[in-house]
Order: sequence, then structure tokens, then C-alpha cells
Amino acid sequence: MSSRAKSRDLIRKISLRQPADRNDKKNMSMKIKKIIKQTVKVLKNGGLVIFPTDTVYGLLCDATNEKAVKKLIAFKNRPPGKAISVFCDFNLLDGLVTITEGQKMIAKEILPGAFTLILSSKHKVNKLLESEKGTLGIRIPKYQLINQLIQKYKKPVTATSANISNRPSHYSVKTLLNELSDKKRKLIDLIIDIGQLPRNKPSTVVDLTQPDIKILRQGDVNFSETKTFLSRSVDKTKSIARSVISNEVRNLAKRKLNKPLIFIIEGEMGVGKTIFVKGIGESLGIKNIVSPTFVIYYEYGNFYHFDLYQIEDKEEFKHLGIEKFLKPKNILCFEWGEKAGEIINVLKKKGKVIYVKIDYINEREREIIIKN
Repeated sequence: MSSRAKSRDLIRKISLRQPADRNDKKNMSMKIKKIIKQTVKVLKNGGLVIFPTDTVYGLLCDATNEKAVKKLIAFKNRPPGKAISVFCDFNLLDGLVTITEGQKMIAKEILPGAFTLILSSKHKVNKLLESEKGTLGIRIPKYQLINQLIQKYKKPVTATSANISNRPSHYSVKTLLNELSDKKRKLIDLIIDIGQLPRNKPSTVVDLTQPDIKILRQGDVNFSETKTFLSRSVDKTKSIARSVISNEVRNLAKRKLNKPLIFIIEGEMGVGKTIFVKGIGESLGIKNIVSPTFVIYYEYGNFYHFDLYQIEDKEEFKHLGIEKFLKPKNILCFEWGEKAGEIINVLKKKGKVIYVKIDYINEREREIIIKN
């Protein structure tokens, strides 16, 4: 065995891959509790954790621990004076930054979400994370693993990508480890591996320190039309799906567009993507829809239900022969639509694409965002 392989084996690693039985929520819940417990333990001891985020694999440490922060900077080869954002929650916000009522209203409008807010720091985190102007980047994402971790740890943790400075970010643990030297690997104390992450864009960075709000980095795509729904039950999610499909079919007819309808459905594990698909299916008179766990898709007449979770390589899309499904009056639903990047241009060219993003609000409530 090579020295590199040996050093890799020394890193404590926990995997959270999708189980074969996706209905095994109890087992998944236990795994998540184990992950949070182990991560908190490492953070308390000043360690570094490779952890999935809503964008890329991140490098987490206790943002108040100077020794841990210096270890993180050594890992990244981070140049001095370059600020690093932190993950927190609304309970921690007032203690970390100076924020007016007006700024807080803006924060509550867009957070949780894919935004980094720049505010004046109260210097409760290590100063190496702040900018030269004494500001701090704050992130409160719509991502359950991070949110549960912060809720348990009750301290801010670093929100930086787990890559060497000026090198590409990583969407898989495998590519990350392949890039690291033995010396860098020895700095890592724990890895949480959930497999290939979707290639989401970075957060939008908003500077709130001046009277005029300034966008320092534009992250997500701008959509021409966005509608947001709140669901508190399985039946409500299905009802929303039925309403959406009915409206889209009518719109195609009004515009005399002879195209297939394509739903790109994104969201975390267990958030309700399959429930939404079932709602669409039921509006078409299809009652027996099940998630295609062991195959890529199921066909129900002119309705096609795809699950892209298991796809990790762009070559796998070629075997789908996706163009043969893109016929007028066909309806295609793609769960784990975050992975549809390799075929999205074909889908847009041949069909009418509707983006569906489902997010957790809490255990019972879901936010469903429809974007055209």
C-alpha cells in the first residue's frame, strides 16, 4: 500500500449515501444524528471537518478557535487578509455582527438561502476570518445538515470551500482527496461523505454595511417568473403539483406551443420530490407512481419519471438517449434535477422547462418554489 493510501486511511470518515430503501427514514435519521455528534466532538477539539454544504464540500472549524482557524488557513494556503465567511443561525446573528432593524428585515427576507451577508463584525470570531475593514460574511443556508449542526453546536463555524486557494472547488470527496498531499491530509480530522454534490452556483454576496445595498457577487440564476407556495402536508404538496401542471398545460395550449413539458425538481433527501411527482401523475390519472430507486426512470404512457440520484458521470446520460423522450405532449419529471446540467441545454431546446425547488422550513412545512 502506498504512503498516500495509508495516510488517507488515517482520516476518520463517515458516509451518508442514499440507502437502497429510501423509506428507511429512521435509519437515515440515526445516521444524521451520529454525523452531527461526531462533527461537534471534532469541532470542540479544534479539528478540521470536510462537510457537505449547499454549494460544494466545505472546510469547517470552530470560528472562535484561533488554533483551529490557523490550521484551516494552513490547509488552504490562504493569503493573509482574505476574509472567510461563517455559518450561523438567527439565534447567533446579533452576537456576531452589528445589525440594524432595517438590515435585519432584509436578512429575514432572503435568509435562509443562497446569500452571504456582509456586516460589521462584533469581533466574536477569530480576527483572521474578518476583512481588513472589520466586516464579517454571514451565511444561513437552506441546508438541513449545516442547520442541524449549528443548532447543536451553538457556535459559528467556517463557511469556506475545502480546496487549496486558487484551485477549483470540489463536489465529491474522491476528487478532493486525490488533489491533496500527505501533509494536507494529515490536517483533516473528519470527513462527512454524502457522495457527488450537485453543481450549484456559489452564494450571492450582499454588502449591507453601506446605505446603498451592493451586490459583490451574483450567484443564482435569474428567472423571469417565480411563484412560492407553502405546504404543510402531503396532500397540499400534491395539490400544488396538480395546479402547476394544469396551468402549464393551459399555457402551452394558449401559446400554441407543441412541446413536451419538463419538470426539473430539486431538493434535499426526504423533502417531498416524489410526492410532487405523484401529484402531477394523479392529475393525469396515474395512481401507481413509485420512485425509480433501482432504475433511472419509469414510463407511464406519455409520462416519464426520472431519478438522477445514482448518476455520477456525464457518460451515463448518453445511455439515456434523452432526445427520444422529448416529443410533443410528453411530460418528463426529473428528481434530483441538480444533476441535469449535462442535458439541460437539450431539454431547454426541445421542451418547456419548469424548475421546482422544494426546501425544508421545519419538520412539517415545505417551501415550494416554481421558476419558469
